[in-house]
Amino acid sequence: MSKTNNPLLDPARLSPQTQLVHGGGMRTDFNETSEAIFLNSGYSYPSSEHAERLFQGKIPGGHNYSRFANPTVDMFQERMALLEGAEAGRAFASGMAAVTNAVMSQVRAGDHIVAAQALFGGCRYVVEDYAPRFGVTSTLVDGRDPHNFARAMQPNTKVVFIETPTNPTLELVDIKAVAEIAHAHGAKLIVDNVFSTALYQKPLELGADLVTYSATKHIDGQGRVLGGIVLGSKELIEGDVHTFLRQTGATLSAFNAWVLLKGLETYAIRVERMTDSAEKLAAALASHPKVERVIYPHHPSHPQYDLAKRQMSRGSTLLAIDVKGGQDAAFAFCDSLAVILISNNLGDAKSLITHPRTTTHARLTEEVRLQTGVTPGLVRLSVGLESSDDLIADLMYGLDQV
Repeated sequence: MSKTNNPLLDPARLSPQTQLVHGGGMRTDFNETSEAIFLNSGYSYPSSEHAERLFQGKIPGGHNYSRFANPTVDMFQERMALLEGAEAGRAFASGMAAVTNAVMSQVRAGDHIVAAQALFGGCRYVVEDYAPRFGVTSTLVDGRDPHNFARAMQPNTKVVFIETPTNPTLELVDIKAVAEIAHAHGAKLIVDNVFSTALYQKPLELGADLVTYSATKHIDGQGRVLGGIVLGSKELIEGDVHTFLRQTGATLSAFNAWVLLKGLETYAIRVERMTDSAEKLAAALASHPKVERVIYPHHPSHPQYDLAKRQMSRGSTLLAIDVKGGQDAAFAFCDSLAVILISNNLGDAKSLITHPRTTTHARLTEEVRLQTGVTPGLVRLSVGLESSDDLIADLMYGLDQV
């Protein structure tokens, strides 16, 4: 019997759960079951003519230097592209390297960026501090209203950059509406999709041109390695994104790519379990007398609940808690927890809590922090794989100490 006619040989016809296990796999002549790690920097060629043709790009899928192409990294890129529904992807040494590439590869001196003001501190740095060094100006707007993007667009606007849900206040941006505005002005939309994950939100289907992830987060999901990826059309990825990666060298190592491939095998199971718990925690905390507000996209109290239900299939794994009493109360709360760890990472198998005002958003002015909802009492909780009952008990004990 032959399997050559089996329609499931086409990875695009497989479900996401199966793609996450088998997608992008390439086997050597040893027919290994686990993906091979190609820990090598360079490659030899059978002839000088072969090397010439390879450097001219005339040999598809060839490798000539691991700074910009490696078989293990190729497998990770292909698996993520299948999951995202993208034509291509390029992996990077970290999530911030991916964001920096996505934004800076699409602009030149004299161009303009429009971005939502609610951004992770490092992302805001790229737009506000880094890009202007190269003659690229920016305008930041309240991303909750799409009309703000329309009003900020200029003739030289080339990029609109958003994250949704935002870090750490879980505000939402209407991806479809903003994509239409960007394209009407000839600009490209870049979406940082880390908080929602590739399971629950599909920016490319909603009109985005590029999607970025910190693979350090849910994709690894076990606190082991750094990584990032940019996904989109072949034209954009194999053009400016690849060129920027090739020439600046923020390359993902083959070993980290292998760890991320292993992480993807359990990605769906982990994220779905973490989301189940996040929903329970949001419900348990919503009416607590020592909590000013709980912010969770799929909780009815979220001010953009309708949009969350429309563009996110589930609320994902993170919530924000504004503790009454300000920073002192937030510190007392976090310091009393036994199961939940204080850490600025997220998407981990372990539940992690952080105080953004003094950590991830510490470099911003107090005016900007308050403008974007980062209040003194706000903490961000990344829900892990522990028992939801234990997590609720831990949180309730912590609140009792405030």
